[in-house]
Amino acid sequence: MSVRHPIIAVTGSSGSGTTTTSQAVRHIFRSLRVNAAFVEGDSFHRYTRPEMDVAIRKAQEQGKHISYFGPEANDLQALEKLFNTYGESGNGDYRRYLHSFDDAVPYNQMPGTFTPWEKLPKDTDLLFYEGLHGAVAGEDYDVAKHVDLMIGMVPIVNLEWIQKIIRDTSERGHSRESVAQSIIRSMDDYIHHIVPQFSRTHINFQRVPTVDTSNPFSAKDIPSMDESFVVIRFRGITDADFPYYLQMIDGAFMSRINTLVVPGGKMGLAMELILTPLIERLLAKQKKALSGA
Repeated sequence: MSVRHPIIAVTGSSGSGTTTTSQAVRHIFRSLRVNAAFVEGDSFHRYTRPEMDVAIRKAQEQGKHISYFGPEANDLQALEKLFNTYGESGNGDYRRYLHSFDDAVPYNQMPGTFTPWEKLPKDTDLLFYEGLHGAVAGEDYDVAKHVDLMIGMVPIVNLEWIQKIIRDTSERGHSRESVAQSIIRSMDDYIHHIVPQFSRTHINFQRVPTVDTSNPFSAKDIPSMDESFVVIRFRGITDADFPYYLQMIDGAFMSRINTLVVPGGKMGLAMELILTPLIERLLAKQKKALSGA
């Protein structure tokens, strides 16, 4: 972690809602006039999409599994190096993974490829990461130790699968069968490399639908926010102002001493109320450190 060059990470598996959280955080940045460097977790995949297809086939021939959830398909040492470098100097190298034709056309590349590595913008206030591995740790890497504020997005697993299936079929052109196979292939990595992160995060936002999601593979649409509750768990945050949250968020209640529950439609409001003072605190510490006070 770094007082002078703080890092915020939103972590969660594909289809978990990290993008929604990122939109709320970006709104906070605009309100606070924060100049942030943005890094996407997919940019630390080891393989282009064609290369990943080959790696999957080779693993299957050997009776093994490989997925974007695990370290075999991601350069987590490089991600830790970026976080360490940014924390020390406010600098670092990044690139983008181009998911779609819309992403790829401006770079005159094909989808499923990477843009060239380049330097992060100069003189940023903090680094903001969104992706799969913002709080990951393993035998030869520890990304989590470099992050000042870790935010987990953790919908219940059936909802997570529904979001992934509908996104990958409607936006990325995959068949339902291929998405289902991807879920099955990823399960071991999901259990061992994704789930443990949510015991390290400072705050988890877990969306729980109030409609039937028993068979995610036959779902035709994603339950709306108004058809959900959001369970918000705090870890290591001793000064959370729960009475204020309860006063400001209609329908909110406490389910445990460290757990706030809010109506799904209020998640954006809850994020801004909870995250804004935490980000302001990071910036205040940074300002004090930079001024030498």
